[in-house]
Amino acid sequence: MPHRDRHQTQQPTHPPRRRRILSTLRNSFLTGLVVIAPVGLTVWLIWTVVGWVDSFVLPFVPEPYKPETIFKELLGEDTRVNIRGVGVVFFLVFTVLIGWIAKGLIGRSLIDWAEGLIDRMPIVRTIYNALKQIAETVFAQTETNFDKACLIQYPREGLWAIAFVSTHAKGEVARRVPRDNRVISVFLPTTPNPTSGFLLFVPEADIIYLDMSVEDAAKLVISAGLVYPPDMGAELPKTPDGIPYEVEAERQRDKLDA
Repeated sequence: MPHRDRHQTQQPTHPPRRRRILSTLRNSFLTGLVVIAPVGLTVWLIWTVVGWVDSFVLPFVPEPYKPETIFKELLGEDTRVNIRGVGVVFFLVFTVLIGWIAKGLIGRSLIDWAEGLIDRMPIVRTIYNALKQIAETVFAQTETNFDKACLIQYPREGLWAIAFVSTHAKGEVARRVPRDNRVISVFLPTTPNPTSGFLLFVPEADIIYLDMSVEDAAKLVISAGLVYPPDMGAELPKTPDGIPYEVEAERQRDKLDA
């Protein structure tokens, strides 16, 4: 009878050990996936975009200037070279050349003449103006940027929205707006496209300035509230032992998994 009891107490020791091994393997796999996935997706995306640019640009490059032709002349007709990224180099050089020409007087005159011609084409005019506005919004180099992110009550009191502080209201706007303190001009972006939005003039007393950066606030807007930046202005609550509650909760979950 004691022999049977000893056998019964020793039997359940194997399944917990197996669960711990599986839990360790699972956690290691998930950790590795978190590390590898962003790197792999980034490399894949860059590689795909570079290949797409090459396939689009290289057919316009004259045959004597293509890398395959040059390497065949230097190393022989049987040489085959496929260098990804050459089309990107040609595209960058061509774009810089066009930008340099466009800054001159002749280039500006040609652009004005071409845009005047496009304005007389009904459908083409709409497409061109829309694409031009998007390009100017995305690629325009401006000397002024948004200073800080903030919270304002919009579209009514009690509802809060993220906005970006622009400047103090000036001129006629500052003179005509009824106010008790100075008025701040803020840009209220829309989700998920933060390049569109509303220009609002808000009393500074109604603005709550945020500690997060403008980039983090933009990510929060683009993700529709799914990607929150860390709260740098507040300390994590801790247990009586001085351990943050989030760390302690993670430890408890690991113990349960084990």
